[in-house]
Amino acid sequence: MVLPRDQRLRGRFVFDRLYQRGQRLHGTWMTLRCLAAEPQLLKADPRDPSPGGHRVAVVVSSKVSKRAVQRNRLRRLLHGHVSALLRQSPRQGGQWLLISLKPGCETAEPAALLGECSSLLAQAGLQP
Repeated sequence: MVLPRDQRLRGRFVFDRLYQRGQRLHGTWMTLRCLAAEPQLLKADPRDPSPGGHRVAVVVSSKVSKRAVQRNRLRRLLHGHVSALLRQSPRQGGQWLLISLKPGCETAEPAALLGECSSLLAQAGLQP
């Protein structure tokens, strides 16, 4: 499952800002970077009704797996999970989230990855 357009995080300046100023939360298989949304850094898109809402990106480097099929499978797994969680959370005061998977996570069970993702989101204050 792919994230809806209004939940996707994109753009070089956005990623640079997240890497420089984002709060980092580390888990065994992933790192979560959080930053309060700065809609002025996003390109104006008339199809996007809420530029200040929650936005997410999932990064799976080739260090995790050399096979693109495996990397895309992990990315889709996390996209579906995070999208469902963000639909339940309130939209005011949006956050930008960057989830980076660490090498070795491809051997982890999907339930363990999703559990760690949920716990990191809870630490960031996005999940009750």
